[in-house]
Amino acid sequence: MLRVVRERAKNLKLEALAVAEATRDRRTPKPAKLLAFAVVAYAASPIDLIPDFIPVLGMLDDLILIPLGIGLLLRMIPPDVMADARARVRDRERAPSSYAGALVVVAIWALAIALAWWIFARLRR
Repeated sequence: MLRVVRERAKNLKLEALAVAEATRDRRTPKPAKLLAFAVVAYAASPIDLIPDFIPVLGMLDDLILIPLGIGLLLRMIPPDVMADARARVRDRERAPSSYAGALVVVAIWALAIALAWWIFARLRR
């Protein structure tokens, strides 16, 4: 079962790369391009909101957030643009990594820790 989950997560990341490719097409609407940037940055990030080494929970963020974003994008991006993008991604062998995505995840974690620290300090008074 864990193998199936990992395979689905990998397929989602490849689909996210196709979405990234589609954003380079001038036929893609601007709102889709903005959402695609956020989804792809997260999918390609080497850092997740919940680290993958945590059993079950580590893969849940990939299995929930990425499909939701991709599902919305697939409705926003014209089908012919996505077909062209998938073909281009299949032609490439290596997947790029995203330092911007890692920065976003680190920033979210930093904000969460700062918020928790602030709440703890207020409760201690």
